[in-house]
Amino acid sequence: MAQPTEAPPRVRLSRDRVLRVAVALADEVGIEALNMRRLAEKLGVVPMALYKHVANKEELLDGMVDIVVGEIEPAVSGTDWRSAVRQRILSARRSLKRHPWASGVIESRTNPSPVVLVYLDSMIGMLRAGGFSVDLTHHALHAMGSRLYGFTQEVFNDSQPIDPETRATMIREMEGLYPRIAEMVGAIYHDEASIVGQGCDDQFEFEFALDLLLNGLETLRRQAPPSSE
Repeated sequence: MAQPTEAPPRVRLSRDRVLRVAVALADEVGIEALNMRRLAEKLGVVPMALYKHVANKEELLDGMVDIVVGEIEPAVSGTDWRSAVRQRILSARRSLKRHPWASGVIESRTNPSPVVLVYLDSMIGMLRAGGFSVDLTHHALHAMGSRLYGFTQEVFNDSQPIDPETRATMIREMEGLYPRIAEMVGAIYHDEASIVGQGCDDQFEFEFALDLLLNGLETLRRQAPPSSE
């Protein structure tokens, strides 16, 4: 007589597991499609079981942001402030690239979590250790804005590819009303001598702007009188 097979033991639910599965599910289906019912199905539990670990959808999103921010590599020691900050921000960008939905969720949060505050505190510490005054550090944070988390709000959205014929039509229609925009868009897609080639390269543009900011901040740091703080 065949012995009854035992069901595999159920993996115990925890807050960390709920959050990590939620992040993976958002990566798979998009943040708009993520809800408690779908997450419960993915975890193999009833929806009510989730509320023992997250009070509501907003707390779930806060925790998901913590997971993403937690993936940012720690600061590199023994290097100058500019290299250290640049490395940390580019690590943040790699984390955001793995989770394309995260930038919108980060922007939607009204109260940063302790995990996010620890990250910001460490970034401030890197600037202060690099010789920045409290005042210049404050201005630096405002200047870098969301770049600290690895993303920016772009002036032009190039996320959707446009076929050459449609683009040419769009440029012709803009020429009468917005001649300078039309000129620039036309040049972007036709100037083979551009330093980034035809079109836009998101990573290049991000690093280009980041380096402008860091270089400018270094100039201000050198010009500032010695800090007594």
